[in-house]
Amino acid sequence: MYIYGATERRDLKKVIFHFLLLVIIFSCSKDELVVPKDVPSEVYNNLSYGTDPQQVYDIYLPENRSVNSTRVLVLIHGGGWIQGDKSDMNEYIPLMQENLPGYAIVNLNYRLAQLPARPAFPNQFLDLQAALNSITSDAGKFGIYSEFALVGVSAGGHIALIYDYLYDSRDQVKVVGSIVGPTNITDPFYSENPEFNLALQYLIDESQYNGVQNVAQALSPAYHVSEKSSPTILFYGEKDELVPVNNGIFLQQQLEAKGIPNNLIIYEGGHGDWQESDNNDLVLKLREFIKTHLPIID
Repeated sequence: MYIYGATERRDLKKVIFHFLLLVIIFSCSKDELVVPKDVPSEVYNNLSYGTDPQQVYDIYLPENRSVNSTRVLVLIHGGGWIQGDKSDMNEYIPLMQENLPGYAIVNLNYRLAQLPARPAFPNQFLDLQAALNSITSDAGKFGIYSEFALVGVSAGGHIALIYDYLYDSRDQVKVVGSIVGPTNITDPFYSENPEFNLALQYLIDESQYNGVQNVAQALSPAYHVSEKSSPTILFYGEKDELVPVNNGIFLQQQLEAKGIPNNLIIYEGGHGDWQESDNNDLVLKLREFIKTHLPIID
């Protein structure tokens, strides 16, 4: 057996050290090397994810973020698919930062329907898809991990639910929170409205729904629940005159039937005009649901 001398041992140690250093460097992805630990929080406004001026988002990056641990909350505003702006969600930003520190927050704009020139569907679902793809592409630059919780209000809740249940083929969405979002457009509350069929014609790009016999059902999240649907938390007002509480109850029934973790919370009042104590409760329940199903991994 050959016995190494002192000089050879030192040389061997150098070789092993440099080999291990190279292994460490190249076993890390490029993304992991882009943003180190102990970085400050940052905010980027109106980042484009498409060619339309409305295809932009703001992103709030927490301090000490990491591509291994920092998950992303995506806020989606409402407005009946034809109006609204990400600025409507600004009040949620400090609440999310306070209650869910360590998460990145995206505040999303999408192309509003301009009737009849530009319908809402499927454009708004595709906009969310394009935004998530863009964020994923820049995850290394941002220092985040591209798994998402979607939190939408009203029409934004509808968009979030449909996206997760139908469009999330990469399974990047892990949680959906819908605040007074429509889930069953076939409900008589909608279908018996004299303007119902006309509204569908204006909101839908018919060329994208060729062969679909029941378009209202196709646009109803409750009819697309499957075993692959993400854990879902729902908030409704029992006296809502825009989105009936039955929408929340019906969706919960479908989630229960497929064994999807869920929570349905019903408050007094209407379309989000709830008491301050209810709003505080909403934040707490949303926080615990997200932390349970999309935890930060240290």
